[in-house]
Amino acid sequence: MSAFSPAVKRKRQEVLTIDTLKSRMIELGVRRLLAKRLSPNDNSKNQVYLGGDLGVANVVPAGAPTARSTGTHAQPIFNAPMMFSWLDDGGRRFPVPAAQMILYPQYPEVRFSGFLRGAEWAPSAVMASRAAGRILLLGITGDGSVVGFAVSGDHPVARWLQNQADLESSGVFLSIPLTEGASDSRSKLMLALCRVSGMGWMEPWRLQVDGSRAPCNGTNCVGVTLESELGICANGRSEPDFEGWEVKSHTVPNFERPYSGVLTLLTPEPTGGRYVVEGVESFVRHYGYADTHGREDRLNFGGIHRVGQRAARTGLRLELTGFDLETGKLVDSRGSLALVDAHDTVAASWSFEGLLAHWIRKHAKAVYVPAEKQSDSVTRYRYGQRVTFAEGTNYSNLLAALASGAVYLDPGIKVENASTTPKVKRRNQFRVKFADLGYLYHSTYELPTCE
Repeated sequence: MSAFSPAVKRKRQEVLTIDTLKSRMIELGVRRLLAKRLSPNDNSKNQVYLGGDLGVANVVPAGAPTARSTGTHAQPIFNAPMMFSWLDDGGRRFPVPAAQMILYPQYPEVRFSGFLRGAEWAPSAVMASRAAGRILLLGITGDGSVVGFAVSGDHPVARWLQNQADLESSGVFLSIPLTEGASDSRSKLMLALCRVSGMGWMEPWRLQVDGSRAPCNGTNCVGVTLESELGICANGRSEPDFEGWEVKSHTVPNFERPYSGVLTLLTPEPTGGRYVVEGVESFVRHYGYADTHGREDRLNFGGIHRVGQRAARTGLRLELTGFDLETGKLVDSRGSLALVDAHDTVAASWSFEGLLAHWIRKHAKAVYVPAEKQSDSVTRYRYGQRVTFAEGTNYSNLLAALASGAVYLDPGIKVENASTTPKVKRRNQFRVKFADLGYLYHSTYELPTCE
């Protein structure tokens, strides 16, 4: 069933209660339910304020952003479409084709717009009003779509929310638990991670969509096995999700050195430069080098590239334009990160909108779980009890980390059989040392999951 398939026929309810709303959201594949108390200015005329930085885009999913300028001073903004639909009191779902998130990096802030335009039904009276007590609920599904439910202050759901004093907050949102159990998402996650750490050595496996187990082979199995043990299988979102937390596992020499190693953040392909115009093979032939391990008829393009520095092996320097490091603000939405040669020719570039499209797929909350690897006749993993939680990130954090050199480009591109039938393999990855995670998040802290 697609994200916007019509709801199955059901007995109409006059008014949804909090319990029937939760049940219907779960039926629609919702994994997280967020609530926002609407201010007078949160309406269809002024748009709905979602938060004071671009980190909101890591909480509420949106599609690939488009860069443009607006206003007399040509201020940069990004428009990101949303797979959004309204839920009425009968439990029926109505898609809204024009719904979008607008990111204003110059303030910064994020607003929700177009949420009434083109819908067969929408809570127009509630969303056009300036009345106090209105509530907007957003259900986040596994495939990245959003189900909205808006009510006035006298609705049973609004009255229920008014009496809740201990709900977990995330920016301007309150998190409403969909099921009974641990009181907050972090506690639920810690319980699950404690259980996994107590299982000891395990062979890698993958959880299938139908709930069955399958063997896992490959370099990413340390993460896939952990996700599978947590009940996470492949879905439309690019990052594994548990109660709104991004789950990342990283291999360490031993649990006494949990902060060692390097993490891969993003793997976006360039969007401009010689790499795109002439193709990857031409790019490697021009800027690459013969394999350093003596493998014949092979050309490589690799090595660490940091902003402001020229890489010795490739001769390229990484430049960041459109971002003011002093103020920490993006000043040109059409800026880019670019590899430039000695003649100022752009060898490869990544547009801001392209990088943002990858970054907003990450979660505002993440947990990093250390893992040890055992390789003899059979590969096995085990997971540590002390994990690192990281909370609060936005696009400016990423750009600032790139500008400082904490996040760097570490490509692994090769052309095999270069003189006969060339075979190209590409890997463009941006990485960070585990010890430098603080550049990307507002807070990082370590906790023992079993205490």
